[in-house]
Amino acid sequence: MSFLRQRKATANPVPREEEEEKEKKNVKAMSIEGEKTKRWSCVDSCCWFVGFICSIWWFLLFLYNAMPASFPQYVTEAITGPLPDPPGVKLRKEGLTVKHPVVFVPGIVTGGLELWEGRQCADGLFRKRLWGGTFGELYKRPLCWVEHMSLDNETGLDRPGIRVRPVSGLVAADYFAPGYFVWAVLIANLARIGYEEKNMYMAAYDWRISFQNTEVRDRTLSRIKSNIELMVATNGGNKVVVIPHSMGVLYFLHFMKWVEAPAPMGGGGGSDWCAKHIKAVTNIGGPFLGVPKSVAGLFSIEARDIAVARAFAPGFLDKDVFGLQTLQHLMRMTRTWDSTMSMIPKGGDTIWGGLDWSPDVYYNCSVKKYKNNDTCNAFQNDKENLGFMKNINYGRLISFGKDIAELHSSKFERLDFRGAIKGRNLANTSNCDVWTEYHEMGVEGIKAVTDHKAYTADSILDLLHFVAPKMMKRGDAHFSYGIADNLDDQKYKHYKYWSNPLETTLPDAPDMEIYSMYGVGIPTERAYVYKFAPQSDCNIPFQIDTSANGGNENSCLKDGVYSTDGDETVPVLSAGFMCAKGWRGRTRFNPSGIRTFIREYDHAPPANLLEGRGTQSGAHVDILGNFALIEDIIRVAAGASGEDLGGDRVHSDIFKWAEKINLEL
Repeated sequence: MSFLRQRKATANPVPREEEEEKEKKNVKAMSIEGEKTKRWSCVDSCCWFVGFICSIWWFLLFLYNAMPASFPQYVTEAITGPLPDPPGVKLRKEGLTVKHPVVFVPGIVTGGLELWEGRQCADGLFRKRLWGGTFGELYKRPLCWVEHMSLDNETGLDRPGIRVRPVSGLVAADYFAPGYFVWAVLIANLARIGYEEKNMYMAAYDWRISFQNTEVRDRTLSRIKSNIELMVATNGGNKVVVIPHSMGVLYFLHFMKWVEAPAPMGGGGGSDWCAKHIKAVTNIGGPFLGVPKSVAGLFSIEARDIAVARAFAPGFLDKDVFGLQTLQHLMRMTRTWDSTMSMIPKGGDTIWGGLDWSPDVYYNCSVKKYKNNDTCNAFQNDKENLGFMKNINYGRLISFGKDIAELHSSKFERLDFRGAIKGRNLANTSNCDVWTEYHEMGVEGIKAVTDHKAYTADSILDLLHFVAPKMMKRGDAHFSYGIADNLDDQKYKHYKYWSNPLETTLPDAPDMEIYSMYGVGIPTERAYVYKFAPQSDCNIPFQIDTSANGGNENSCLKDGVYSTDGDETVPVLSAGFMCAKGWRGRTRFNPSGIRTFIREYDHAPPANLLEGRGTQSGAHVDILGNFALIEDIIRVAAGASGEDLGGDRVHSDIFKWAEKINLEL
């Protein structure tokens, strides 16, 4: 057989050259196929990464929906031990029940807004949420969303063909987004002692527009007045307990003056309306005297987080990403929201300090926070870090350069920017997709701002008038930031003064109580180090200088931001001063002697991820889930007085700082 195979092969010989060529082709084909197999593009990596994340997400979502509702609590208790009863359950066991109706007044950005009329790009969105919820429309059509969320730059009201209105009911602000509570935890705990919608009311309003314009456009103040009167009448004559949060504190301060004032400017309720209808006002995280954070937001649309994001990706937020110049669009939109101007610091240098002094001059930025059962460790940590406390001049809210922030004012020269001519425009602003008022300032105007070097609370107002004249022209008609010389002057009857506690008086209601409840122990933005950023003619020319740091991890200067004590948004000085001094006892700001109480909640972060946002948080929004605060509010709603709660509870130096402020009372 082998002989036959040999003869057959010999009968059909294959040329050697042909065989070698065929072998080369096979080797080449195999190498090409191997290269294709080994080559891995960026697109492949992205697709695999997205697929992996989605798979994990759907798997976790499946587990979440499949597991028993009690399973997360079981796991948490297995790790941390038995959980304490929620405040509502605890107080129900003590026998507390419904007594006073409650009114919630949400703050800025936490209330939902929905579309009632829009442009063509918003077809199909009638009564869909543009703000709050999933923010789906922001991702689908961002430019359309910005167009509809913006207000008229001249009037501060609706733009032609657009009507965005506040969502009504408790759902308006119970959750800001799915899973992110605002008022939901407090509402749930009130429900545990018997509260329901007939004795709870969410005073929702359009937080973008000025306080008086909520009445002009929507009759919101009139509806709040009517609802409070109805709740008192249908709940056995028991007065309401009002619970404002954040900017809602200023909004309700405005309401209390509006309801007393005669029509048409006011509600015509008379000087005794508050005495008849309000038992207590429990202000949570109230920016009574404004917040420095608002200055950075209006000046450069920044805060610490955005500044740090810029440092990681320089220029990214300013560039035309997916057809958007993100920060420019945000600046143009938010500068049409008049309400933001209500939180510009009030009281000027008298309250916030000057070039070389500030009342809250000492603050220990190095103290770490522990759970309540570790208070001994926290105290020891505090003692060990006292050496890092430094005399910081917080009075300079904005400094151009770290050296300017630290030098004594006699060591540098400041040029006055107020008379600068906004002459020569920037070179290429015609190519900018988004117009901002900086494009009209010109090179000379921008240089004049930086040459002034340092700005205090007094000069900040002049600065904002210089860089944003259209915005501040509207703001001047609705808000004021000074200190009244004579509160009997007739000019203070105008509504522009009603949200400034230093230019108005509390109601004539001696039996009413006012609480200031806020978190402490969290580094809170107080002053900023800026730099000139001439990367592009279309960019916002000023940025927080994230390279400015204090030199060690315990410094109060980090990423261009000086921090002080507060709740991460509102400094203690703003939240606590009025109840510590301005309204304490019978003063010219509190002529009827309404009793005031300070209740501070020392921040303690969650011990683990299973605790979510924590039950002892002092953060500006998370404090609404703080068990101690919720317990205090429920007790007041059930009839307790400030004395029953134990009077003041103070962890900060607010009384010491208040004494340093020379304010005529």
